[in-house]
Amino acid sequence: MFLNENQSTKNPFWMYLVGSFIIIVFSIIGQLPLSYVISSQNLMEAGGDPILALRNLNKNFQLFLLLIPSVIGFLGLILVVYKLHEKSLKSVSTSRKNFDWQRMFFAFFLWGLITILLLIGDYLFNPSDYQWNFKLLPFLILFIISITLIPIQASFEEYIFRGYLLHGFTSFFSKPWMSLVMTSLIFGCLHISNPEVEKIGYGILIYYIGTGFFLGILTIIDRGIELALGFHIANNLLISLLLTSSWTAFQTESIFLDISEPSIEFEIIFPLLVLYPIFLFIVSKKYNLSNWKNKLLTN
Repeated sequence: MFLNENQSTKNPFWMYLVGSFIIIVFSIIGQLPLSYVISSQNLMEAGGDPILALRNLNKNFQLFLLLIPSVIGFLGLILVVYKLHEKSLKSVSTSRKNFDWQRMFFAFFLWGLITILLLIGDYLFNPSDYQWNFKLLPFLILFIISITLIPIQASFEEYIFRGYLLHGFTSFFSKPWMSLVMTSLIFGCLHISNPEVEKIGYGILIYYIGTGFFLGILTIIDRGIELALGFHIANNLLISLLLTSSWTAFQTESIFLDISEPSIEFEIIFPLLVLYPIFLFIVSKKYNLSNWKNKLLTN
Protein backbone atom coordinates (compact mmCIF):
# COMPACT_ATOMS: atom_id res chain seq x y z
CA MET A 1 0.00 0.00 0.00
CA PHE A 2 1.04 3.62 -0.53
CA LEU A 3 1.95 4.45 3.10
CA ASN A 4 2.85 1.17 4.75
CA GLU A 5 5.11 -0.06 1.96
CA ASN A 6 7.97 2.01 3.40
CA GLN A 7 7.40 0.93 7.01
CA SER A 8 10.37 -1.28 7.56
CA THR A 9 13.47 -1.47 9.71
CA LYS A 10 15.34 0.23 6.86
CA ASN A 11 13.16 3.34 7.23
CA PRO A 12 12.67 4.05 10.96
CA PHE A 13 11.26 7.39 12.09
CA TRP A 14 14.64 8.76 13.20
CA MET A 15 15.80 8.48 9.60
CA TYR A 16 13.01 10.82 8.50
CA LEU A 17 14.09 13.30 11.16
CA VAL A 18 17.65 13.24 9.83
CA GLY A 19 16.34 13.54 6.27
CA SER A 20 14.15 16.51 7.23
CA PHE A 21 17.14 18.24 8.78
CA ILE A 22 19.19 17.76 5.60
CA ILE A 23 16.35 19.12 3.46
CA ILE A 24 16.04 22.17 5.74
CA VAL A 25 19.79 22.81 5.38
CA PHE A 26 19.47 22.70 1.59
CA SER A 27 16.52 25.12 1.75
CA ILE A 28 18.52 27.52 3.93
CA ILE A 29 21.35 27.40 1.39
CA GLY A 30 18.77 28.29 -1.25
CA GLN A 31 17.85 31.39 0.77
CA LEU A 32 21.38 32.79 0.67
CA PRO A 33 20.90 34.70 -2.64
CA LEU A 34 17.77 36.35 -1.21
CA SER A 35 19.55 37.21 2.05
CA TYR A 36 22.47 38.70 0.15
CA VAL A 37 20.28 40.83 -2.12
CA ILE A 38 18.18 42.34 0.66
CA SER A 39 21.20 42.98 2.87
CA SER A 40 23.52 46.00 2.94
CA GLN A 41 22.24 48.85 0.77
CA ASN A 42 18.73 47.51 0.21
CA LEU A 43 18.27 46.92 3.92
CA MET A 44 19.56 50.39 4.80
CA GLU A 45 17.20 52.01 2.32
CA ALA A 46 14.33 50.11 3.91
CA GLY A 47 15.19 51.38 7.38
CA GLY A 48 16.39 47.96 8.53
CA ASP A 49 13.10 46.21 7.65
CA PRO A 50 13.88 43.04 5.63
CA ILE A 51 10.25 42.67 4.48
CA LEU A 52 10.22 46.22 3.11
CA ALA A 53 13.64 45.62 1.53
CA LEU A 54 12.19 42.60 -0.25
CA ARG A 55 9.14 44.55 -1.43
CA ASN A 56 11.41 47.26 -2.85
CA LEU A 57 12.90 44.79 -5.32
CA ASN A 58 11.69 44.33 -8.87
CA LYS A 59 8.66 42.00 -8.59
CA ASN A 60 9.94 39.44 -11.06
CA PHE A 61 13.36 39.36 -9.43
CA GLN A 62 11.66 39.12 -6.03
CA LEU A 63 9.60 36.12 -7.15
CA PHE A 64 12.68 34.44 -8.62
CA LEU A 65 14.58 34.80 -5.33
CA LEU A 66 11.62 33.50 -3.31
CA LEU A 67 11.38 30.37 -5.46
CA ILE A 68 15.08 29.44 -5.43
CA PRO A 69 14.97 27.87 -1.91
CA SER A 70 12.35 25.38 -3.12
CA VAL A 71 14.53 24.40 -6.08
CA ILE A 72 17.57 23.78 -3.86
CA GLY A 73 15.36 22.13 -1.23
CA PHE A 74 14.00 19.75 -3.86
CA LEU A 75 17.57 18.72 -4.71
CA GLY A 76 18.06 17.99 -1.02
CA LEU A 77 14.87 15.91 -0.96
CA ILE A 78 16.01 13.87 -3.95
CA LEU A 79 19.39 13.28 -2.29
CA VAL A 80 17.74 12.18 0.96
CA VAL A 81 15.28 9.79 -0.70
CA TYR A 82 17.85 8.18 -2.99
CA LYS A 83 20.92 8.12 -0.74
CA LEU A 84 19.65 8.08 2.85
CA HIS A 85 16.54 5.92 2.36
CA GLU A 86 17.79 4.12 -0.76
CA LYS A 87 14.36 4.61 -2.33
CA SER A 88 13.03 6.27 -5.48
CA LEU A 89 10.86 9.36 -5.68
CA LYS A 90 8.06 7.11 -6.88
CA SER A 91 8.07 5.35 -3.51
CA VAL A 92 6.96 8.56 -1.78
CA SER A 93 4.68 9.75 -4.56
CA THR A 94 2.33 6.97 -5.66
CA SER A 95 1.25 3.39 -5.11
CA ARG A 96 0.74 2.92 -8.85
CA LYS A 97 3.26 1.20 -11.08
CA ASN A 98 4.22 4.56 -12.57
CA PHE A 99 3.48 8.18 -11.71
CA ASP A 100 0.04 8.93 -13.20
CA TRP A 101 0.54 12.10 -15.25
CA GLN A 102 -3.05 11.96 -16.51
CA ARG A 103 -4.30 12.28 -12.93
CA MET A 104 -2.03 15.24 -12.27
CA PHE A 105 -3.09 17.09 -15.42
CA PHE A 106 -6.77 16.39 -14.78
CA ALA A 107 -6.48 17.94 -11.30
CA PHE A 108 -4.48 20.84 -12.75
CA PHE A 109 -7.07 21.70 -15.39
CA LEU A 110 -10.03 21.07 -13.07
CA TRP A 111 -8.78 23.44 -10.37
CA GLY A 112 -7.63 25.88 -13.04
CA LEU A 113 -11.14 25.92 -14.54
CA ILE A 114 -12.77 26.39 -11.13
CA THR A 115 -10.39 29.23 -10.29
CA ILE A 116 -10.87 31.03 -13.62
CA LEU A 117 -14.67 30.72 -13.47
CA LEU A 118 -14.62 32.07 -9.91
CA LEU A 119 -12.41 34.98 -10.95
CA ILE A 120 -14.63 35.85 -13.92
CA GLY A 121 -17.78 35.67 -11.80
CA ASP A 122 -16.34 37.85 -9.06
CA TYR A 123 -15.03 40.35 -11.61
CA LEU A 124 -18.48 40.66 -13.22
CA PHE A 125 -20.19 41.26 -9.88
CA ASN A 126 -17.43 43.30 -8.21
CA PRO A 127 -15.40 45.04 -10.94
CA SER A 128 -14.29 47.77 -8.52
CA ASP A 129 -12.27 45.16 -6.58
CA TYR A 130 -9.93 44.67 -9.54
CA GLN A 131 -7.30 46.84 -11.18
CA TRP A 132 -5.88 46.11 -14.64
CA ASN A 133 -2.15 45.57 -14.30
CA PHE A 134 -1.04 43.94 -17.56
CA LYS A 135 2.33 45.10 -18.91
CA LEU A 136 3.61 42.96 -21.77
CA LEU A 137 7.37 42.69 -21.09
CA PRO A 138 7.14 42.25 -17.28
CA PHE A 139 4.35 39.71 -17.77
CA LEU A 140 6.38 37.70 -20.30
CA ILE A 141 9.28 37.55 -17.83
CA LEU A 142 6.84 36.55 -15.10
CA PHE A 143 5.40 33.84 -17.34
CA ILE A 144 8.83 32.31 -17.96
CA ILE A 145 9.74 32.38 -14.26
CA SER A 146 6.35 31.00 -13.22
CA ILE A 147 6.05 28.08 -15.63
CA THR A 148 9.68 27.13 -14.93
CA LEU A 149 9.92 27.43 -11.15
CA ILE A 150 6.43 27.35 -9.64
CA PRO A 151 5.83 23.70 -10.64
CA ILE A 152 9.09 22.88 -8.83
CA GLN A 153 8.06 24.93 -5.79
CA ALA A 154 4.62 23.30 -5.58
CA SER A 155 6.13 19.85 -6.22
CA PHE A 156 8.66 20.38 -3.45
CA GLU A 157 5.90 21.12 -0.95
CA GLU A 158 3.77 18.18 -2.06
CA TYR A 159 6.65 15.70 -2.08
CA ILE A 160 7.62 16.91 1.40
CA PHE A 161 4.23 17.04 3.12
CA ARG A 162 2.02 14.61 1.22
CA GLY A 163 4.88 12.29 0.31
CA TYR A 164 7.99 12.17 2.48
CA LEU A 165 6.62 13.36 5.84
CA LEU A 166 3.32 11.51 5.45
CA HIS A 167 5.35 8.31 5.07
CA GLY A 168 7.62 9.31 7.94
CA PHE A 169 4.87 9.97 10.45
CA THR A 170 3.06 6.79 9.38
CA SER A 171 6.21 4.82 10.22
CA PHE A 172 5.89 6.28 13.74
CA PHE A 173 2.12 6.38 14.34
CA SER A 174 1.05 3.52 12.03
CA LYS A 175 -2.29 5.32 11.54
CA PRO A 176 -2.80 7.48 8.41
CA TRP A 177 -5.16 9.90 10.16
CA MET A 178 -2.54 10.74 12.80
CA SER A 179 0.03 11.35 10.07
CA LEU A 180 -2.54 13.51 8.28
CA VAL A 181 -3.03 15.64 11.39
CA MET A 182 0.69 16.14 11.94
CA THR A 183 1.57 17.03 8.33
CA SER A 184 -1.43 19.37 8.02
CA LEU A 185 -0.57 21.24 11.21
CA ILE A 186 3.07 21.63 10.19
CA PHE A 187 2.06 22.69 6.66
CA GLY A 188 -0.33 25.32 8.03
CA CYS A 189 1.95 26.68 10.73
CA LEU A 190 4.85 27.14 8.29
CA HIS A 191 2.73 29.89 6.69
CA ILE A 192 2.57 31.85 9.95
CA SER A 193 5.07 34.43 8.70
CA ASN A 194 3.14 35.10 5.48
CA PRO A 195 1.87 38.68 5.02
CA GLU A 196 -1.68 37.29 4.81
CA VAL A 197 -1.49 36.56 8.54
CA GLU A 198 -0.60 40.17 9.33
CA LYS A 199 -3.43 41.44 7.11
CA ILE A 200 -6.25 39.06 8.07
CA GLY A 201 -5.08 37.71 11.40
CA TYR A 202 -4.20 34.26 12.69
CA GLY A 203 -7.60 33.01 11.56
CA ILE A 204 -6.12 32.60 8.07
CA LEU A 205 -4.08 29.70 9.47
CA ILE A 206 -7.36 27.75 9.50
CA TYR A 207 -7.29 28.01 5.71
CA TYR A 208 -3.70 26.81 5.44
CA ILE A 209 -4.20 23.93 7.89
CA GLY A 210 -7.51 23.08 6.21
CA THR A 211 -5.79 23.04 2.82
CA GLY A 212 -3.20 20.68 4.29
CA PHE A 213 -6.00 18.37 5.44
CA PHE A 214 -7.70 18.59 2.04
CA LEU A 215 -4.53 17.70 0.11
CA GLY A 216 -3.59 15.00 2.62
CA ILE A 217 -7.02 13.36 2.41
CA LEU A 218 -6.82 13.52 -1.36
CA THR A 219 -3.44 11.80 -1.27
CA ILE A 220 -4.44 9.05 1.16
CA ILE A 221 -7.72 8.10 -0.50
CA ASP A 222 -6.15 8.11 -3.98
CA ARG A 223 -2.95 6.34 -2.85
CA GLY A 224 -0.71 8.94 -4.45
CA ILE A 225 0.13 12.63 -4.68
CA GLU A 226 -0.79 13.12 -8.35
CA LEU A 227 -4.16 14.83 -7.74
CA ALA A 228 -2.81 16.96 -4.89
CA LEU A 229 0.19 17.94 -7.00
CA GLY A 230 -1.93 18.99 -9.98
CA PHE A 231 -4.14 21.07 -7.68
CA HIS A 232 -1.18 22.76 -5.98
CA ILE A 233 0.62 23.66 -9.21
CA ALA A 234 -2.56 25.11 -10.74
CA ASN A 235 -3.35 27.11 -7.61
CA ASN A 236 0.10 28.72 -7.31
CA LEU A 237 0.56 29.24 -11.02
CA LEU A 238 -2.77 31.02 -11.50
CA ILE A 239 -2.26 33.17 -8.43
CA SER A 240 1.09 34.22 -9.86
CA LEU A 241 -0.13 34.95 -13.39
CA LEU A 242 -3.70 36.15 -13.00
CA LEU A 243 -4.17 37.90 -9.69
CA THR A 244 -2.08 39.26 -6.87
CA SER A 245 -2.60 41.81 -4.11
CA SER A 246 -0.52 43.90 -1.75
CA TRP A 247 -1.11 41.54 1.18
CA THR A 248 -0.25 38.15 -0.35
CA ALA A 249 3.06 36.25 -0.21
CA PHE A 250 3.47 36.37 -3.99
CA GLN A 251 3.95 39.89 -5.38
CA THR A 252 3.92 39.53 -9.15
CA GLU A 253 3.37 41.38 -12.40
CA SER A 254 0.03 39.61 -12.76
CA ILE A 255 -2.75 40.56 -15.16
CA PHE A 256 -4.96 41.89 -12.36
CA LEU A 257 -4.40 43.42 -8.94
CA ASP A 258 -6.89 42.65 -6.18
CA ILE A 259 -7.50 45.98 -4.43
CA SER A 260 -10.36 44.78 -2.22
CA GLU A 261 -10.20 44.22 1.52
CA PRO A 262 -9.94 40.50 2.34
CA SER A 263 -12.72 38.86 4.33
CA ILE A 264 -12.71 35.75 6.50
CA GLU A 265 -15.79 34.43 4.70
CA PHE A 266 -14.30 34.57 1.21
CA GLU A 267 -10.69 33.76 2.04
CA ILE A 268 -11.33 30.88 4.47
CA ILE A 269 -14.91 29.59 4.67
CA PHE A 270 -15.76 29.56 0.95
CA PRO A 271 -12.74 27.48 -0.20
CA LEU A 272 -12.90 25.04 2.71
CA LEU A 273 -16.65 24.44 2.75
CA VAL A 274 -17.58 24.94 -0.92
CA LEU A 275 -14.71 24.76 -3.42
CA TYR A 276 -12.69 21.91 -1.90
CA PRO A 277 -15.73 19.62 -1.46
CA ILE A 278 -16.70 20.27 -5.11
CA PHE A 279 -13.20 19.30 -6.23
CA LEU A 280 -13.23 16.17 -4.05
CA PHE A 281 -16.66 15.17 -5.37
CA ILE A 282 -15.59 15.46 -9.02
CA VAL A 283 -12.32 13.55 -8.69
CA SER A 284 -14.01 10.92 -6.51
CA LYS A 285 -16.57 10.26 -9.24
CA LYS A 286 -13.99 10.24 -12.03
CA TYR A 287 -11.54 7.91 -10.31
CA ASN A 288 -14.05 5.92 -8.25
CA LEU A 289 -12.43 6.83 -4.95
CA SER A 290 -14.17 4.90 -2.21
CA ASN A 291 -13.69 3.31 1.22
CA TRP A 292 -12.51 6.64 2.64
CA LYS A 293 -12.99 5.63 6.28
CA ASN A 294 -10.90 2.50 6.06
CA LYS A 295 -8.10 4.23 4.11
CA LEU A 296 -7.90 7.14 6.56
CA LEU A 297 -8.17 5.06 9.74
CA THR A 298 -6.30 1.87 8.94
CA ASN A 299 -4.51 2.35 5.60
